[in-house]
Amino acid sequence: MAVALLLGAAAGLTAVPAPASAALPTAAVAIGDSFVSGEGAGAYTPVVDISGTAQGFPGWSAPNNNAYFCHRSANASLHQASLPGIQARFNLACSGGQPHDIAAASAARAKGRSVAAQLDQLRGVAQTHDIDLVLIGLGSNNSSFTFGDVASLCANRFIADAWTGWWEFWAYLGGPVPQEPCAASDLATEAEVAAATAETTAAVRQLLTTLAEVDADGQHRIVFQDYTNPLPVDIASPFHTEENRSDTRDKFRALGAERYAAGCPVHRASLAPGHLFSAGLGTIVSSAHAAMSAEFPGADLVYLNVQRAFDGARLCENANSPAGTLATPIRLQDGPTGVFVTSLSGYDKIAIQRIANACVTYFQTCQESWHPNAAGHAVLGQCLTAAAATPNHTLACVRSTNGTITIT
Repeated sequence: MAVALLLGAAAGLTAVPAPASAALPTAAVAIGDSFVSGEGAGAYTPVVDISGTAQGFPGWSAPNNNAYFCHRSANASLHQASLPGIQARFNLACSGGQPHDIAAASAARAKGRSVAAQLDQLRGVAQTHDIDLVLIGLGSNNSSFTFGDVASLCANRFIADAWTGWWEFWAYLGGPVPQEPCAASDLATEAEVAAATAETTAAVRQLLTTLAEVDADGQHRIVFQDYTNPLPVDIASPFHTEENRSDTRDKFRALGAERYAAGCPVHRASLAPGHLFSAGLGTIVSSAHAAMSAEFPGADLVYLNVQRAFDGARLCENANSPAGTLATPIRLQDGPTGVFVTSLSGYDKIAIQRIANACVTYFQTCQESWHPNAAGHAVLGQCLTAAAATPNHTLACVRSTNGTITIT
């Protein structure tokens, strides 16, 4: 090579340096479960399944393991955040996603969707893009409990209590059916939260290790977002009683229908345990962040607390709910019809049971319930905007009563 350059110089030619490799376009990526995939926000996009086929909407009666039901939304917070310098965005999260699904195909576990491991999908992005930001939402679903099961448990107990008297359980159903408010131990025990924390931390460790291997320049920020409760600490007073019956009475159908229409079919006594559960999810995420910060001291890891991001705009927090709220109400279908039942007034207990069973058989007919809606994801997008730019490694995103979002 030296001889060639000398000969070129002697001939009056100028040596041209080899062209530098072109910089890859920058990307932001979402990894995890429904709270970052955009469940509840509508505008769901096709999802590539484990065989490499893009799955559009397959119909309401299709198997729930269809990749489309990952419900990746064009309205998800990843797409609504202001991220200067980011040229492309990839939503790899999946509604119902668990720590298992980070490094293994979701289809390999019970009730998983037919999608590849999220890290395999991330490797695909890294081949064409420089990953600068990763939003991870993980922990609400795990091998001990899932958000959907917890929500269904408390809502079903309320519905059973509202529509069926204690004597009818024995006369028609052959025995008692749980209808008491949820207690904290019904939702997640300390041991289950500890197990979920270990699972989540292990999955995030795999993510950090993979990013170190595949990221083009080794520079990336990971935002650990936790969860916000779609329900308030207490519901607005218009939903306390109806026809002189509260939810501490036996059978209160009018009140049950009223709360369902407002989006919050749940006992008032279940709300405090529900907020303890939400706080526990926050602990899972903050613990994973702390552990990884210690293990990877050079990594750029930010904990984003969004537990108060919906303050003042939760379901049934105001008398006009669900209008103006930031979460989707519980909504069921009477079979896989595509038509949501917005009122349960006039339904008897047999019809109520049939409608509830549709959610069990065709989970896609109800899986949007109690998730951030498009407006809620717009708020979470503001939170992500701050998390992407902050010099701090922990921050809280809080909504005031007038709707102002404050970052602390």
